[in-house]
Amino acid sequence: MRINEDTLLEGGNVVLVPYNTDHVPRYHQWMCSPELQKLTASEPLTLEQEYDMQRDWREDDDKCTFIILDKQKWADPSIPEQECMVGDVNIFLTDPSDPSLAELEIMIAVPCYRGKGLGKEVTRMMMCYGIHKLGIRKFEVKIGLDNKISIAMFKKFHFRELSVSEVFQEVTLGVTVNEALQKHVFGNMDFMLQREYGKARDSRQATFTPLSL
Repeated sequence: MRINEDTLLEGGNVVLVPYNTDHVPRYHQWMCSPELQKLTASEPLTLEQEYDMQRDWREDDDKCTFIILDKQKWADPSIPEQECMVGDVNIFLTDPSDPSLAELEIMIAVPCYRGKGLGKEVTRMMMCYGIHKLGIRKFEVKIGLDNKISIAMFKKFHFRELSVSEVFQEVTLGVTVNEALQKHVFGNMDFMLQREYGKARDSRQATFTPLSL
């Protein structure tokens, strides 16, 4: 989607930025991992195919993708943005007849960042963005049956089991957005700040000017 091409979402520990060509080499490194291929049900791609995929995702009207950055690292302008990357988060509009229904997918690709609450923070931010910017009213997630931690996390966001596939060894959870969910999960939304990505990126780059010898 182009709707988020200049959108930066800043939380307490993470920054979400649109997936652009600068991110592709690091993303490609991640997706060469058999573990991540299994977790995301993905096939290995060449680097050129990964660039094609990034362009497709940017143009498609049914996919909204952000790259997850370590906010503490990103605050240091001497660290390239690509080295701040820890994962990605996606909203997929899965039913052309119902644009209010979306599938949510989160990947914390860097192992040392797992189990630190980033997935919960990103889920909250992305659901909030989906509700208020994309008009999403129903969210679904597909999770491997052995991923008990993720299943438990989504249930804290009021997701409930919709179906189980023994063939694919995954469970589908879903939640409908209502007043109670917005009040108890999102509150007054002071947990997230939205900024213009281009200006934030340019300001960050201008702050760090390498010395010329």
